[in-house]
Amino acid sequence: MGRCLRARKRPGGMNVPGPAWARWRAPLGYPTAALCLWLARPTFRSILIGSVLTALGLLIRAAAAGHLRKREALAHTGPYARTRNPLYFGSALIAGGFALAGRSWLAGALVALYFGVFYAQVMRREESELREQYGKAFDDYAARVPLFWPRLRVKTSANGTQFSFTQYMRNREYCAAIGAAITIVVLSALAAWRR
Repeated sequence: MGRCLRARKRPGGMNVPGPAWARWRAPLGYPTAALCLWLARPTFRSILIGSVLTALGLLIRAAAAGHLRKREALAHTGPYARTRNPLYFGSALIAGGFALAGRSWLAGALVALYFGVFYAQVMRREESELREQYGKAFDDYAARVPLFWPRLRVKTSANGTQFSFTQYMRNREYCAAIGAAITIVVLSALAAWRR
């Protein structure tokens, strides 16, 4: 569990455009989650409904992590053939699932605000980094694949990498599943306590 909570270091020398406040995404994420849990009024039914959306988000993130070789190659296969940001799309589904499970419009609005403020900026910054690293290859990819909302139809290609469980583990994506499980347990405890 400790490996999941440790911050990942950014490589030196990378240009990181964007406002300084965008660096607060992770430090503000935990208090935002705590506030959302405090506002939550879950029922076992809402948790079940929200868990379906959360599971879909986890599956998308897992598939993406099995294709992602950070700073080694431009990911363009698997979920990356449908959206340039499948990890963030999966995170949005997970957050939406938790908002449904928590049954709080205020918490849902807070999560939407958090995503709108931070993730748009993070995606722009990462696009700049990828463009700097991969040049025309990234520009061609960006011209074919949408930024966030996935396209449903994709031409299949035998080229590219296949899903790798080793890569999934290397990217520590299991941490998202652990975090989701803990959140569902906490929401279930709240549902039982607030009955």
